[in-house]
Amino acid sequence: MASTLTSSLSSKTSLFESSFHGTPVVSSPPSIRLQPVKAAASQNNSLSVSMSALTPSYDLQSFKFDPIKESIVSREMTRRYMTDMITYADTDVVVVGAGSAGLSCAYELSKNPSVRVAIIEQSVSPGGGAWLGGQLFSAMVVRKPAHLFLNELGIDYDEQENYVVIKHAALFTSTIMSKLLARPNVKLFNAVAAEDLIVKEGRVGGVVTNWALVSMNHDTQSCMDPNVMEAKVVVSSCGHDGPFGATGVKRLKSIGMIDSVPGMKALDMNTAEDAIVRLTREIVPGMIVTGMEVAEIDGAPRMGPTFGAMMISGQKAAHLALKSLGLPNALDGSFVGKSNPELMLAAADSAEIAEA
Repeated sequence: MASTLTSSLSSKTSLFESSFHGTPVVSSPPSIRLQPVKAAASQNNSLSVSMSALTPSYDLQSFKFDPIKESIVSREMTRRYMTDMITYADTDVVVVGAGSAGLSCAYELSKNPSVRVAIIEQSVSPGGGAWLGGQLFSAMVVRKPAHLFLNELGIDYDEQENYVVIKHAALFTSTIMSKLLARPNVKLFNAVAAEDLIVKEGRVGGVVTNWALVSMNHDTQSCMDPNVMEAKVVVSSCGHDGPFGATGVKRLKSIGMIDSVPGMKALDMNTAEDAIVRLTREIVPGMIVTGMEVAEIDGAPRMGPTFGAMMISGQKAAHLALKSLGLPNALDGSFVGKSNPELMLAAADSAEIAEA
């Protein structure tokens, strides 16, 4: 009986190990430090576990919040949000859609502290499909060399020969959002929909916005006019077609700025990811298309549950936007990949000297 159980366990272990290669993601448990404690006169020598790192710095048995007036809570939220609306009513770049491509684009743009970035996301929770892998699985597959972007973000992964695997897609999404939204030149307007584009003299000059719930209920009310947000560059990352997807390029077609939106073709990962990055571009003056919306406008294959193209397409869109703004960027070689504006300016000066 015992030998049978041992054999069974051994075979199960082999089964799991046989499909696992590379460097596993290691989750480190909280550090518990053992310290010798000097014995009191009436006590024997003993060891005590130091739990200072695990114990809150307040009393959980008699916790009490500082008092506040309810009106203060309302005023703080309203004042700060309205200040953001005033600040970003005329901004540098508006990114429409906070999925993996849009977040990667905004993250790359925000490295330059002089660039103000507004992100419009119709969902309450940004992230798009990047909270999970395919078919509601949790792992996220990223093909090399896009893993270098994960290295920059500091995200652990299991490394295979040609790809890496993040143990849960939410690690990517939550990490990039936490780093991005902490930057002072970025504002996420979630639960806000981009209903239309501002177009002047053949150039996209911003977006028409409304509360997402208002946009979904236009047919149930008499009149709910939108708001506007002007921008020097609009980056459309609305994703592939669906209830709210590909809205940017579909609107361009409906107003005659592009001829067709053929829609994405059937899945081919190897063709799709390269095509999405390669075809990320300024599709009309003032508007850059990135992510799966690229597949919609170019009839490229869908890529399925692999996410590297979303990240790199977003990065490329950011540098296209920087180029449009006349700022250092990786496309003309003047960008040095640092968030320090002095280094970026030095790179731009060096490029000018080299040209002279």
